[in-house]
Amino acid sequence: MQLLSQNELKKLIEQKLAEVFGVRYDEAGDQIMFRALSLVTKDLLTEKRLEFKNRVKEQGAKQVYYMSMEFLLGRSLKNHLYNLGLLDAATGAVSQLGYDIEKLIDVEPDAGLGNGGLGRLAAAYMDSLTSRGYAAGGFSIRYDYGIFKQKIVDGWQMEMPDDWLQNGDVWQNQRSDVFEVKFGGVLEERWEGDRLFTDVRNATTILAIPYDMNISGYRSEAVNVLRLWSAKAPVELDMALFSRGEYVKAIEAKAMAEAISKVLYPADNHIEGKSLRLKQQYFFVSASMQSIVKKHLMNYRNLNNLPEKVAIHINDTHPALCIPELMRILLDIYGYSWDDAWKIVTSTVSYTNHTVMQEALERWPQDLFEMLLPRITQIIKEINRRYCAELWSVYPSDWDKISRNAIAGDGEIRMANLCLAASHTINGVSELHSNILKKLVFAEYYKVAPQKFTNVTNGITHRRWIAEANPLLAELLKDLIGEGYLSDAQELQKLKEYYGNKEVYGRLAEIKNQNKVRLSDYIYKTTGTAVNPASIFDVQVKRLHEYKRQLLNAFHIMDLYNRLKENPDLDIVPRTFIFGAKAASSYYMAKLIIRLIYMLGETINKDKSIHDKLKVVFLENYRVSLAELIIPATEISEQISVAGTEASGTGNMKFMINGAITVGTLDGANVEIHERVGDDNIFLFGLTADAVEKLRPVYLPSEYYSHDPRIQKIIGMLRAGINGAEFKEIADSLVVGRGGCADPYMVLADFASYAEAQAKVDRIYRDSARFNAMSLVNIAEAGFFASDRSVEEYARRIWHLDKVD
Repeated sequence: MQLLSQNELKKLIEQKLAEVFGVRYDEAGDQIMFRALSLVTKDLLTEKRLEFKNRVKEQGAKQVYYMSMEFLLGRSLKNHLYNLGLLDAATGAVSQLGYDIEKLIDVEPDAGLGNGGLGRLAAAYMDSLTSRGYAAGGFSIRYDYGIFKQKIVDGWQMEMPDDWLQNGDVWQNQRSDVFEVKFGGVLEERWEGDRLFTDVRNATTILAIPYDMNISGYRSEAVNVLRLWSAKAPVELDMALFSRGEYVKAIEAKAMAEAISKVLYPADNHIEGKSLRLKQQYFFVSASMQSIVKKHLMNYRNLNNLPEKVAIHINDTHPALCIPELMRILLDIYGYSWDDAWKIVTSTVSYTNHTVMQEALERWPQDLFEMLLPRITQIIKEINRRYCAELWSVYPSDWDKISRNAIAGDGEIRMANLCLAASHTINGVSELHSNILKKLVFAEYYKVAPQKFTNVTNGITHRRWIAEANPLLAELLKDLIGEGYLSDAQELQKLKEYYGNKEVYGRLAEIKNQNKVRLSDYIYKTTGTAVNPASIFDVQVKRLHEYKRQLLNAFHIMDLYNRLKENPDLDIVPRTFIFGAKAASSYYMAKLIIRLIYMLGETINKDKSIHDKLKVVFLENYRVSLAELIIPATEISEQISVAGTEASGTGNMKFMINGAITVGTLDGANVEIHERVGDDNIFLFGLTADAVEKLRPVYLPSEYYSHDPRIQKIIGMLRAGINGAEFKEIADSLVVGRGGCADPYMVLADFASYAEAQAKVDRIYRDSARFNAMSLVNIAEAGFFASDRSVEEYARRIWHLDKVD
């Protein structure tokens, strides 16, 4: 498609304003102008989408369907314009009409379709698949209110509805191919000839309404689609009940149905929440499998060649039910034998594991399954029976191993084991993580099928995190190495030719400073806290979980504060600690840690005696668009999870490519970052994964407490209270323990090493040339971590895709 000129784009915008909104440009305002520009952009993408679909069909190209409960897209307008090569033209066009493109971009809310790294990775892979010219589709749920909008009140996280669809709906096209998803009911079996068929009677039917969002790629003729399902009741209103005056009951079915697509990850610390989560997972995979099968049969006579034309990828365990659901469709609707259906499923489905945390390897009560999904439960039990026979052949008479690895057992259904049994390939997301899966988490199944296991290290959309989020850095890179890195991230290696160039170091420092000033302005505007752009910007932004150890960061801050109170003239480089994180709504300890960080800020930021040498800022409602502001301004990237718990991480990569230096453990992808940048360009600390496993059985945090006066003082502060808030529960969790286990994430064990690494940061930061040399090396070595590389590995080794010409 030929690029539009500024004037051509301006005319299209004016035409859209007149036809859709009935206004002239000078009557529109930012809201309407945003929608007009977005609709013009969507039209251009739709035109390209139709052309791409035709080429996919003509070539009979194999397509991957990426199944994920999350797609953390962020904002779309700027990304689409950039990918289409129209960002400059759009900037000029709206300027001619009297509008600022940045203000229009700010009108758009972040899409409420994800929460953390899992969803951002899914979005990155769709971007890269499209940029690389592959046929791909994503499936998820159209959440009405996302996960939640975070507000901090007196340090406590409050969850508010995130009404993102108010302006976020502009990118979506509702489609007509609605599917029925059934819950509950009674099973009835019938014979037709020598085939047994199972029907479900008296089930509750939910309608799955599809909405499609176009996914653009950088300088690509491909446009792929993310399909989102919205839940609706077949009948909006029960008139009989309404006529009898039972008004609430009359709309009860509608409310229960629509609850399925209301929010992402509803609290599941009660049976109603567990039930809703299970309904969400089955609703989304059932509609998706039906859609995939219908589309395939429009082009082919039967489903025998499904594995040759379709790859279905399970992103973590949430979509695992696509395995028994596809079996159900093959068995009950199309009459396949079990063996033939199983061969199709196991040749089509692959699985990425994203966690080593046992609580995240989903396990569901079997009685809940039987109540909501009786036919799916029946199929899972048969899969389990055959799977256990396979395990028996490897572990004869070893009932303990077979029981541990069973899909159904001890009153629960284990989704990770279901994925292991049915997937032709299982991958981890960093070298360390994949090795832990093989040696620890799935060690017993690895012995059964070692050929299934592989690694694909995660990646990021490097164009978004440099060219879109950090245009100043992009301009410098263009001057130094050209723009080839935008298509081939490995070309960032060329930057190493400037190692030792003081002029380049100076330009890197000035770019960082300008980004820090921009972030400082945002911090002051949103929190009222004035921070010094000349201080070290030390950042930890990620989902709040104890294993990610925001608490260890807080311990270091408290130690620095204690030292400054003892000696206000202490010679340290001023430092601004910046946090952003959401905690799961039912995760009390995570919420308490947020409150601790907030209260530290309230105390430290007002203390004049320390001469502004420390500032602590918690930025509420962390999201992609906020990350795009924070990450380019960051100098120290906190990646401090206890070794052996973080599967990969992708925030570490985004910080790295923007020149921040990692303070981290040898965990997740930090290991591979270290391999590329070397000892001199990263601040490592803490126990290794092997050391953690060796220490765990004999770990006594009280020993670290009793031998380190710094820890004693910090624990004392927690017990005494900070800014009027007591944190005795945090102190007890570290020293006394919960359920007999104190400090499970070894905060105290790693504290001394962490404090030493932070002291090294202070020393090296004073040498501007050395620090900027470290920054340059990190940028230059970040190309490996592009999601373009990741999807090429998936396409070649797992999905077996060819690019569409």
